[in-house]
Amino acid sequence: MNLKDLISPESVICNAGVASKKRALELLADLLAKQSATDKSLEIFQQLTDREKLGSTSLGHGIALPHSRTDLCDQAFAAFIKIDDGIDFDSPDHKPTDLLFALMVPEHHTDEHLKILAELASMFSDENFCHNLRTANTDTELHDRLVHWQLASQAS
Repeated sequence: MNLKDLISPESVICNAGVASKKRALELLADLLAKQSATDKSLEIFQQLTDREKLGSTSLGHGIALPHSRTDLCDQAFAAFIKIDDGIDFDSPDHKPTDLLFALMVPEHHTDEHLKILAELASMFSDENFCHNLRTANTDTELHDRLVHWQLASQAS
């Protein structure tokens, strides 16, 4: 998985000022809609919300991976926000969630969807990587740290 192909600098927000799960999903849906070059923010928000109703996409440890398979896109794309204080995201460990990586994958790409989610779970299980994301101060710095994860993890 090449994150540079999945997430653009414009779809990353450092220190997002959101205070609720709903607002976080709305912001992620807006970022995803811009990335997909569609005006489908409300539909994307609904799909992310519907997925959350099936069970929280929180991994615990401050990480959530909201995602959906959809007919609104032809290729996978993503958005990422870092929240200063964290929010309640129905985490299994009941800790605030501050790193949210949202993913949209075409409806018929089930295998790709599962592979990307597995890679993201591996990526976000790296405590040093998460610490580096949490200490980023700008959108650009946060995006750079995201897309260079594989290089950083191979160096350690």
